[in-house]
Amino acid sequence: MVQRVTRKIGDQELILETGKIGKQANGCVYAQIGGTSIIATVCASHEVKEGLDFVPVTVEYNEKFYAAGKIPGGFVKREGRPKDKEILVSRLIDRPMRPLFEPAFGREIQIVPTCVSIDGVNTPDILAVIASSAAVSISDIPFHGPVAACRVGYIDGEYVINPTYDQMEKVQLEIVVAGTKDGFTMVEGGANEVSEEVMLGALEKAQEFITDMCLLQEDLIKLAGKEKLPLAPLNVELANKDAIEAEATPLMKTACFLKGKMARSEAVNNVKKQVAEHYAEQLEDPVQAKLFDTLFDDIQYNLLRSSILNEGLRIDGRGTEDIRPITCEVNVLPRPHGSALFTRGETQSLAITTLGTAMDEQVYDDIEGDRSENFILHYNFPPYSVGEVGKLTTGRREIGHGNLARRSLAPMIPSRDEFPYTIRVVSEIMESNGSSSQASTCGGCLSLLAAGVPMKKMVAGIAMGLITEPEGDNPYGHYAILSDILGEEDHLGDMDFKVAGTHDGITGFQMDIKIAGVSMKIMKQALDQAKRGREHILNIMEQCINKPQPISPYAPKIDTMKIAVDKIGALIGPGGKNVKALCSQYGVTINTDDDGTVTIYGKTGKSTDAAKAAIKGICEDPEVGTVYNGTVKRIMDFGAFIEILPGKEGLCHISKLSRQRVEKVTDVLKEGQQVPVKLLEVDKMGRLNLSYIDAVEEQSK
Repeated sequence: MVQRVTRKIGDQELILETGKIGKQANGCVYAQIGGTSIIATVCASHEVKEGLDFVPVTVEYNEKFYAAGKIPGGFVKREGRPKDKEILVSRLIDRPMRPLFEPAFGREIQIVPTCVSIDGVNTPDILAVIASSAAVSISDIPFHGPVAACRVGYIDGEYVINPTYDQMEKVQLEIVVAGTKDGFTMVEGGANEVSEEVMLGALEKAQEFITDMCLLQEDLIKLAGKEKLPLAPLNVELANKDAIEAEATPLMKTACFLKGKMARSEAVNNVKKQVAEHYAEQLEDPVQAKLFDTLFDDIQYNLLRSSILNEGLRIDGRGTEDIRPITCEVNVLPRPHGSALFTRGETQSLAITTLGTAMDEQVYDDIEGDRSENFILHYNFPPYSVGEVGKLTTGRREIGHGNLARRSLAPMIPSRDEFPYTIRVVSEIMESNGSSSQASTCGGCLSLLAAGVPMKKMVAGIAMGLITEPEGDNPYGHYAILSDILGEEDHLGDMDFKVAGTHDGITGFQMDIKIAGVSMKIMKQALDQAKRGREHILNIMEQCINKPQPISPYAPKIDTMKIAVDKIGALIGPGGKNVKALCSQYGVTINTDDDGTVTIYGKTGKSTDAAKAAIKGICEDPEVGTVYNGTVKRIMDFGAFIEILPGKEGLCHISKLSRQRVEKVTDVLKEGQQVPVKLLEVDKMGRLNLSYIDAVEEQSK
């Protein structure tokens, strides 16, 4: 039976429908607003695994080119591996939903939202979050939802809910917020130096829409919701739990507070081994061994949180606002165009900037339309950065962290007109213990300046954390906000909040909350504390480098010029003959736009300048009275034909070679000789009459 609920949003209707398609999935919802549609399905495996301490859920958002009436580009006309955008939307759906599943459910869960129609007005990602949550909510899979998402734009001092594609080109702030009707749990976005107050206002606006969308899903649950499947909790307790905890806690208290990530990890492992020896026979049972490991995680969790909340002391000895020691270096590599090494505590980014030409731009073949970007940032997280062995792969984490760093730096990158290079930044994480994405932002900024990129302002980023403890009915009765969190604090804390920006405002942010939500009071305090941390990091970075360095001699030389539109054909020539000859002669690449903008890319400044002079010669009309450095092409009895501009010759009559009588032209000139000549006139037939400059000077005397 088909069930449908609707909600009026502006002048459009949002539809959630189930029961027509995808009926063999555990849950399937068709969602539509305007001409944009999503089909979201969820399935759970039939096998149950008891005792899982995590939720094996995967989200596979995908976009079909037929949604926009397009056929995929390239040789293969089938949608292939996920594009970066699809991975980012999958993360957008996964992050707010994952904490709301029950690990005790014990089954693999797969959510597949598919964009099957797009109108170029309504963005599909927000609709995909709502559809995915609705599909799970009406299914028989236990879920503490529903959740919803909202995009907020800030345009000309006004907040716009779910702006269209056209509106997003004008926004000063673009923020995506997801959460339940009780509070938001995930935030991410970018901005052009907005204040903390503007961002807080966007969060408040988003919550109104999210609450309404959750209520709409609840209406659908009442109509089509299935009875939930049972959980599969592990009904076995750890034997000798109290004795093990009593023995381990004092040893763990010492191990957990040693200085240095590797030292702490080794000490914790040694404590586990030491205690495990006393219960070796019991721990031969794999279930007991698993419960033993879980107990140690709980001990570490409680020790860390108690120390922070009750003593204001973190596991590395810092206070809540203290930032680890920072060092910055630039030009650490000899040949790359720009490089920097940014180290904050035990997190280190080696950032490298490469300058390329317009041909190096990243081209995207998306359902919204083809586009290209001249600023690219790639993030690599090799296993050696955490002292492990593993495969060198680019996974969802790398895509997400790189996107955050790129979004944070992008507002400060000069436009193509100001700096006509394609810019690629690569952040190689050499060490990791907390917020390598923000280290990538800082290192990326330093390497950009080292490469000579005239950034508008410097950008730095910091990761914030939150530890809470309820008091009575108040879930946030006792809390602490942490600046520059460690990896352990990220894992055991209640919030991971990354904020990047300049001295004057925020440019990028991302927040994941592991509890039901946070209050606006905590958010304001976290943003204020993050601003102080960001200022501290920027001040240190500015002592290393605070303005762009000269462009590396190893970088390509790029120059631009304007020619008359009616001269484009002369420059290109029949079948591209002229421009190809220029590129071959000078070893450059020449790109011509329809508005007459000519961009010249050369390996050296000399080749670029020579090509530019040649283009001027082709596209500029000869001016009477101008002195040219011409080349003698042909010698006749009555004078010489001299090329003053590429393809433009004039006659220098024998009488204009000298004030004195010249018997033979060859007495003064030779073919191939370069000589200064002055253009005396352009006659009615367009012929150029020249005078040898030595003769002109003699006559002036």
